[in-house]
Amino acid sequence: MRAPRSMRGLEDLGRVRLSENFFLRDFLHSEIAALHGFSNIPDDPDLAIETGTALCQTLLEPLQRSFGRLHIRSGYRSAEVNGFGNAKGLNCGSNAANAAGHIWDRRDAEGCRGATACVVVPWVADHYPAPGDWQRLAWWIHDHLPYSDLEFFPKLWAVNIQWHERPKRRISSFAAPRGVLTKPGMANHHIGHGEAYAGFPVLAGIAPGVSRSPH
Repeated sequence: MRAPRSMRGLEDLGRVRLSENFFLRDFLHSEIAALHGFSNIPDDPDLAIETGTALCQTLLEPLQRSFGRLHIRSGYRSAEVNGFGNAKGLNCGSNAANAAGHIWDRRDAEGCRGATACVVVPWVADHYPAPGDWQRLAWWIHDHLPYSDLEFFPKLWAVNIQWHERPKRRISSFAAPRGVLTKPGMANHHIGHGEAYAGFPVLAGIAPGVSRSPH
């Protein structure tokens, strides 16, 4: 698919269905682009669709089926938008760091594909707002879904959740306790964490007490 050069072309791109409940248009809004007059449109729509589909089908759909509707805070960023956000200190990493992350249509330095979205899980934000409760959701995702990278934030436990063809399986947080929660090689990485998320919904389609761990 060619990068759109008209409103009709952009409409058609936005109508591309990435999964049962998500369309590409859901991920194209950017406050940076809206405020500063950029277009947030993929240069390589085919790669953006490919990586966005993997993100939605393997991570976002299971989350939404299990917890109810997700709130998308940030999804796709063009290299132009992300580069501007990084230069102006608007909470964007460098383009190199965000390739195969928020920049869905650029491969990373190793030539790998990936895609990131920042989402809020309202059920978790409503039921578990106490300090440190982001870890409950972190361990639930860790035990059930094939994520690559999770990065949590203090407001509403928003989380950058990444699909990557070579998953790193790393969790970090800007919310207290800050830092790395787990990564390969840490003692807590391969043990069960069910006590941390007792009372959470089971992964949709799985009987109670049965975990579908990606390990």
